[in-house]
Amino acid sequence: MTTLFDSRRLGDLTLPNRVVMAPMTRVRAAADGLATPSMATYYAQRATAGLIVTEGVQPSPIGQSNPGTPGLHTEEQVDAWRPVTAAVHANGGRIFAQIMHGGRVSHPDTTGMRPVGPSAVPAAGDVFTPAGPRPAPVPRALDTAEVPEHARSYAEAARRAVHAGFDGVELHGANGYLISQFLSSNANLRTDRYGGSVANRIRFAVEATAATVDAVGGSRTGIRLSPGGTFWGVAETEVPELYTALLAELARLEVAYVHLEATAEEHVLLGLRRAWPGTLVVNPTLPMGPKQTGRAEADHWLGLGADLISFGRAYIANPDLVERLRLGLPLAPVDEATFYQGGDAGYLTYPAYRHTD
Repeated sequence: MTTLFDSRRLGDLTLPNRVVMAPMTRVRAAADGLATPSMATYYAQRATAGLIVTEGVQPSPIGQSNPGTPGLHTEEQVDAWRPVTAAVHANGGRIFAQIMHGGRVSHPDTTGMRPVGPSAVPAAGDVFTPAGPRPAPVPRALDTAEVPEHARSYAEAARRAVHAGFDGVELHGANGYLISQFLSSNANLRTDRYGGSVANRIRFAVEATAATVDAVGGSRTGIRLSPGGTFWGVAETEVPELYTALLAELARLEVAYVHLEATAEEHVLLGLRRAWPGTLVVNPTLPMGPKQTGRAEADHWLGLGADLISFGRAYIANPDLVERLRLGLPLAPVDEATFYQGGDAGYLTYPAYRHTD
């Protein structure tokens, strides 16, 4: 029986355990999307994870979704990330950068530009801006000739990530952001080669992944997906067919892993497990939901065939999460008020477990 604490090969890496720190936006970057010394400390504190996946990192100025997020599209940003990756490696860890293009989930007040998307359909709800929440604007629909440059932006960011010392990258193909928008049947109303049929709706995801594999290698490339998810108002038809077709293409590209969120019913996810021949990471609880993943949820999915388990909010409040899970120690609760407030409080201030006699 596989346990959370067994080692696992991932590309060229040997992970000492099956625990993954899930990507979580914390909006602590400095001006111009620069990583900070506090970010180096934050990730280094959690380096006992088998793998850390960073918060979403924008691959281009127009790809930025939220204010206060880091980028990988300038040399200054590459330089700012180097102390972060060095700190994680010095503490014995492994770290992938999550590359996240927000697409329509953005605002001119954040980027100075009108957001782009597959079609001129706004996201549902308010988006974050420097001045607070604002209704999501209507994006500009990308011309067919423009789409490939946005697919290539993931690869260009991945190349910079490797230069910055990252062990690899995870493409954010989930949660209603750009790749997810192309997969969608209501955010993507296109009638060209990127819209309509299943084969066309997966095309952008495949092109972005293929470009990234060409840039840094399949062993350094993962992708996160949220089958059937409804974040930011996206909807998907033909979910099993859509994702089975996508997984077949990803298998051909020999990517390091697929990271599935529990956004579909368990039987759908189990079908995708059977369809995917490679390493599978599962996030067992709904992102942004009230439930915190613990040992029971992790063991359940390991028993169903997941290879690695990602933990989100549990990792915010428990920098020593692996040790707590290993010894059955209580998990500290997380203060949701500090998720996005900035500063070190609720970021660097959660302690490791203190044993008392």
